[in-house]
Amino acid sequence: MNTFNIGPVSILGAHLMLLLSLVPAAAVGMVAGRRANVKVVPVLADMLLAGFAAGRLVFVVIWFEQYSKAPLTMLDIRDGGFHVPAAVGAALAFGTWRAVRQRALLQPLIGSVLAGALAWFMSGGPAMTQVQSGKSVPDVTLAALDGRAVRLPELVRGKPAVVNLWASWCPPCIREMPVLAAAQRRDVGVHYVFANQGESADKVQAFLRARGLQMENVLTDRLSATSRAVGSAGMPTTLFFDGRGQLVDAHLGPLSEASLAEKLAKIRISATAAGEP
Repeated sequence: MNTFNIGPVSILGAHLMLLLSLVPAAAVGMVAGRRANVKVVPVLADMLLAGFAAGRLVFVVIWFEQYSKAPLTMLDIRDGGFHVPAAVGAALAFGTWRAVRQRALLQPLIGSVLAGALAWFMSGGPAMTQVQSGKSVPDVTLAALDGRAVRLPELVRGKPAVVNLWASWCPPCIREMPVLAAAQRRDVGVHYVFANQGESADKVQAFLRARGLQMENVLTDRLSATSRAVGSAGMPTTLFFDGRGQLVDAHLGPLSEASLAEKLAKIRISATAAGEP
């Protein structure tokens, strides 16, 4: 899982490469648009906005049952809930519509989109969006709150697992914790593990008491070995493993009930494909 820190903000490598690919797209659009006497960059911006809105809307519709319990969370894009095919389709459809209305836009817009797409592929962005196949539960030894040593692979053996990397000083971690705690009580067929990164057991216990949280499998990782093992520099990071201990998906940032449900669905699909009960 490739992440980068920009000041206090952590961003996925794939997202960073996508943002950077907009630079050559805009540059080609400006040059080609000047020759055709049209403005391409504003159209690109509108395409991005249309794709962004459509991707979020379709995701909300798919997971409406989860969002309906707290309707305002539909607007909270920090959970990362987007339907990528809908976003791409809407952006291209909007660009096509604008080009049909203004024929002079067609060639400059095509050149701009192709430049951005080429930059995206050449940057390795598509590979960053794929979870490393065959990557297993990190072989790290953590500590239970009573001081017992716990090997992570042994703890999650035999069931799908959700491993959450968090810290008490991390606001997004605090925001998502009730969602994960409720899921742990509800999803008895899934191992939920809360691996605190870099803090002492006393601090973790004080945090749980202050927040009124009652959760099982809360562990401490004083040296942040789990974060290093999975290559994530940001928190919260949540890892999703199938029953064979293979990584199916990963999420950087807070999870809503809807985005968690989407990830759990991927675990179930992976289990079905592997013939797991």
